[in-house]
Amino acid sequence: MSVPGFQDVLQGPFATYLVVSQQIGGDVATHSALVERAFQAQLQYLILASQSKAPTQAEQIHLLQPTSQHISAIQDFREKNRTSPYFNHLSAISESIPALGWVTVSPAPSPYVKEMNDAGQFYTNRVLKDWKEKDKKHVDWVKAWVQTLSELQAYVKQYHTTGLVWAGKGAPMAGAGVPPPPPPGCPPPPPTLLGDIAGLDANNDRSALFAQINQGENITKNLKKVTADMQTHKNPTLRTGPAPFIPPQQTAVTASKFAPVTAPAPIDKQPVFTRDGKKWLIEYQKGNHNLLVENAEMNNVVYLFKCTDSTVVVKGKINSITLDSCKKTSLVFDSVVAAIEFINCQSVQMQVFGKVPTISVDKTDGCQMYLSPESMDVEVISSKSSEMNVLVPKPNGDYTEYPVPEQYKTTVTPSGLNTIVVESKG
Repeated sequence: MSVPGFQDVLQGPFATYLVVSQQIGGDVATHSALVERAFQAQLQYLILASQSKAPTQAEQIHLLQPTSQHISAIQDFREKNRTSPYFNHLSAISESIPALGWVTVSPAPSPYVKEMNDAGQFYTNRVLKDWKEKDKKHVDWVKAWVQTLSELQAYVKQYHTTGLVWAGKGAPMAGAGVPPPPPPGCPPPPPTLLGDIAGLDANNDRSALFAQINQGENITKNLKKVTADMQTHKNPTLRTGPAPFIPPQQTAVTASKFAPVTAPAPIDKQPVFTRDGKKWLIEYQKGNHNLLVENAEMNNVVYLFKCTDSTVVVKGKINSITLDSCKKTSLVFDSVVAAIEFINCQSVQMQVFGKVPTISVDKTDGCQMYLSPESMDVEVISSKSSEMNVLVPKPNGDYTEYPVPEQYKTTVTPSGLNTIVVESKG
């Protein structure tokens, strides 16, 4: 019943996800076609498992290649379309699609599926936040995808509780011929030390032992004397230890086999500063503190990607700003209509002179947020981040620094879970 159970998932919420994806269209529809191929590849793998015995590790890697390639294609599509208006949709799928890897997890694959479902929740929440008031189709899309992984988790828990179940030892691998005869048995082990001891005359052995012990002071007569030239504190040359072992000269093949492998040097890409319609693209900037975005309109967006040790100034009121995979980068701007987002960044900071309604910080270590008097009602949404500080202006022009909580305590109550902030003391 394992295969029909998986088909129920495909014909249920997953089919709804595909239909709604086509209704939304664009990158979401294209992405869903890749997702469908990945699920179909898993279906074929499960059919194989229901007809065959468990494969070897090498065979398993070969059989899982189609699923792995489809998952990579799904994630690559997201990376190539970071400026897409449906980027959050693509990210929600890309972060949670590794759930199909449950077939390699044991002894408890079901929690792994839930963990992957939770990994995409950050982006599904963004989809709901951005679209719930605009278009109900996107809400249905989120529900269908989350329900797909929830039912996949229930399916795994019911049919493959401790790991993927194969047909058994009696079934050969599908498509394989008659299995070869087993190899000849191993030679018998050598006699053990215990066997040799058992063959000794216990009485004679014991009497000889006690005779040695009962020598008294004579037992030390045969010990070798340590002379002055043998003492390390009187002879410093003895402290150097034995000479290091020098292996025989290696052949060219052996030397290359064991030679250390060095990682290839990263390729520096050309910096980008361009405007593509409503999008300002700033990418791969290094050590550039003169980046200025001006004459921008309210429906424009600014996207920074992999900028290092740089400063960007944005003049005027625009829709949104995103910093993705940036390091030691500063952002100064007037106002944004929607939000500013930090994703996969390190040691970044921002300063707003006007209004910013939302600041989103995701997978970022080190984020300083300088606010203005007009932005005191800002919402800061953080996830998987650390070293975040909000700096609030004072009347005298200085700032008061407030750390964003990173540590929480959750307790179980009759009504569910209760989570509170734990103050860090250190």
